[in-house]
Amino acid sequence: EVQLVESGGGLVQAGGSLRLSCAASGFTFDDYAIGWFRQAPGKEREGVSCIINSDGSTYYADSVKGRFTISSDHAKNTVYLQMNSLKPEDTAVYYCAAQRRGGNEYNYWGQGTQVTVSS
Repeated sequence: EVQLVESGGGLVQAGGSLRLSCAASGFTFDDYAIGWFRQAPGKEREGVSCIINSDGSTYYADSVKGRFTISSDHAKNTVYLQMNSLKPEDTAVYYCAAQRRGGNEYNYWGQGTQVTVSS
């Protein structure tokens, strides 16, 4: 059974940090890219960052560049999103998702974790 389980969300003051984790199971980790997405109330879901596990390439949305860092632990089949200098506009439910190498859509999604940044 394929599972993506996010953790690490919570309430933090502006300027603070959180580290989200996405634990993957049920598929070959190195064959997938893992992306982080977020959705705030009343807004569309947006891509935040992703990492291609086969070669370590990373991508970031302009809104988080320089503040967020994505990384992958292949021994633990876990992807992390280190979020620093958080802003109230980062408040959202954060989801991780997995896309098979060569594919054009994300095949699997986690249940999400809430991040709330207070001003």
